Amino acid sequence: MERIYITYAYVGEDPKSIADVIRVEQTIEFPYELAPTWIQDKVVGKIEEISSTDKTNHLITISYNPNVTGGELTQLLNVLWGNVSLFPGVKIVDLKLPSLILEKFKGPRFGISGLRKIFSAQSRPLIATALKPMGSDAKTLAEMARTLALAGFDLIKDDHSLANQPWATWKERVTSVSRAVAEANSISGANTAYVPSLNMPFDQMIDCAHTAKELGAAGLLVLPGITGFDSLRVIAADDTLSLPILGHPAMLGSLVTSKNEGIAHGIVFGTLMRLAGADISIFPNIGGRFSFSQVQCLDIADRSREKLKP
Repeated sequence: MERIYITYAYVGEDPKSIADVIRVEQTIEFPYELAPTWIQDKVVGKIEEISSTDKTNHLITISYNPNVTGGELTQLLNVLWGNVSLFPGVKIVDLKLPSLILEKFKGPRFGISGLRKIFSAQSRPLIATALKPMGSDAKTLAEMARTLALAGFDLIKDDHSLANQPWATWKERVTSVSRAVAEANSISGANTAYVPSLNMPFDQMIDCAHTAKELGAAGLLVLPGITGFDSLRVIAADDTLSLPILGHPAMLGSLVTSKNEGIAHGIVFGTLMRLAGADISIFPNIGGRFSFSQVQCLDIADRSREKLKP
């Protein structure tokens, strides 16, 4: 059987001991020696390799039976980073998923080629921006969107912090901005897409996603660090929506910014975003107000493009 392979960077001593703790904690969370033999053999993770550069820096690869995920994204994330997220000095630096897992997920509906077709942009870059600042009323944001659409922007998204504030409630904003962008498109003949934020309680997300489409939105912005990666998957997989999905990094930064703890940039903003169904993964570029390096950004870009399925 193909297995899930997770490589952890560990800073500390006795890597074999921590490897044994991880493989048990991420599966049965139960004394290994008290588990039935078949559970020890079939359910608990297996240590595949331990390599060390010195006494305190190690790479530990553990494989897991894909059945421990139940074929669901939520449990896959739990196996990936559940209780091990509480351990100091442990960081996930590589992830390899078997076809048995990958075939469970649709991934991005449109992807690069689909987006280029939507925006008639076979070779040029797509141009995107955000409506802000918070505190602007719906009329102001709509006029801003109209100007940007007439200027030729492909994507105009809500700033991720625009939710349901009293200055521009969600439905009022989406109604006004959608209408303004549609009017601009009718003048210019372009296909600018307005992408409202679904930064809201989960029990409202599905209805609001459909409402946004009915009002004229041509894409949706999801914040998986806030509402969960599985909320992104549900929205992206909804055939009655069938809209491009943008995944935003809000609240995910603490997963990647520590040197010794967390998950590698490319896995969070590349692999997981794609697995959940994001057509576009938003992440900070180098040289801005955030701390991502060129290597980290290239890792995200590479994993965002890698083939998910055989």
